[in-house]
Amino acid sequence: MNLENVNTIIFDLGGVILNLDYQKTINAFNKLGVKDFEKLYTQANQIDLFNRYETGQISSQHFVNLLLPYLPVGTTPNKIVHAWNAMILDFPLQRMQLLEKLQGKYTLYLLSNTNDIHLQEVNRSLARTTDKKLNSYFTKAYYSHEIQLRKPHAEIFDFVCQENKLNPSKTIFIDDTIGHVEGSIKAGLQGVHLAKGQTIESLFNENSL
Repeated sequence: MNLENVNTIIFDLGGVILNLDYQKTINAFNKLGVKDFEKLYTQANQIDLFNRYETGQISSQHFVNLLLPYLPVGTTPNKIVHAWNAMILDFPLQRMQLLEKLQGKYTLYLLSNTNDIHLQEVNRSLARTTDKKLNSYFTKAYYSHEIQLRKPHAEIFDFVCQENKLNPSKTIFIDDTIGHVEGSIKAGLQGVHLAKGQTIESLFNENSL
């Protein structure tokens, strides 16, 4: 990764900083009795319900209630939340230490497609690694459900750049979803795709720290 003339790095959250396993949520819903949950929700493709929730158009309670018809009678909201959060794993300590090192050389931002239920679980997961808050690693963190914009649309990248007076050509965006990376490139950023099995630790060498 070429960091020459780069002064800003925007990170995706899940799959980049936070370890995720989408299959765990798919398995959890299938176990609850949903048939072919992967057809409703995957990393690459989601039905409108999930898009609406991740852009803050519906509340968490409404989201859970709208999932109930897909599940057997008697399924509790708590079981739905537990299944929805099954994908959220851990924050490796070395990854958080890397962010601290990068803070000294670059301006860091977080840009995540997420939702309120997940964000609460994300914070609980981080607390098992460090007592620092997630937002403290970044100049600012942007969550889709709060700003009502979502990747891969160029509008979300334009919004972050304009609000912070960033030069897109000097800004790198790192994401594990290729469509999001392509969206950032259309907005003029330097998009970097974190391939499956690759970690951000492997992207940065001693010269960039």
